Amino acid sequence: MATTAHFSTKDRILGAAEELFAQFGFTGTSLRQVTSRADVNIAAVNYHFGSKENLVNEVFRRRMDDMSAQRLGALKIALEKHPGELEPILAAFVQPALAMAQDRHGGGAFVRVVARAYAEKNDRLRKFLSDHYGHVLREFAKAIAGCVPDLSKEELYWRLDFLAGALTYAMADFGLIKRPAGVTEAAHRERAARELIRFAAAGFKS
Repeated sequence: MATTAHFSTKDRILGAAEELFAQFGFTGTSLRQVTSRADVNIAAVNYHFGSKENLVNEVFRRRMDDMSAQRLGALKIALEKHPGELEPILAAFVQPALAMAQDRHGGGAFVRVVARAYAEKNDRLRKFLSDHYGHVLREFAKAIAGCVPDLSKEELYWRLDFLAGALTYAMADFGLIKRPAGVTEAAHRERAARELIRFAAAGFKS
């Protein structure tokens, strides 16, 4: 029972922080707001996270550890089953992110948190993300480079950066293409992934 309560408290804090960061940003959210939303005291936040900065990091880690593992697993399969093909590599990058964004357990809130990270230019958070997840982008860059050997490293990273931006936009479901009536979220997500992969492949090959 003690272990269950331990994780329940931590998860409540992370969920509350994610919702508040999505709504008010990192600088606009106080630990007092987090404790009030999670119905815990400040000692619980200090015990589990130590600081607001670490709480921000853990909000990202909770989502991105799993997504990164899925991406790298899918990349490994793509390289083994479809050597030299670009689209399966791009699918390994795109599909886990869109699936996470559609997760009913806070995926939408996390996408808004990502948007806040772009908008607020949090250098410490960017360093944390680079230190912990930069290797994922490097693995994809290496795999993509094998399919488009004529691209310079600079061109490759420009285009990978554009792909990441387009993917974030698609994750937010903020574009012109809305889910038609009668089409499930899963089907709409699959269509979005398919179109983005085709678009990105054309960009990398141009």
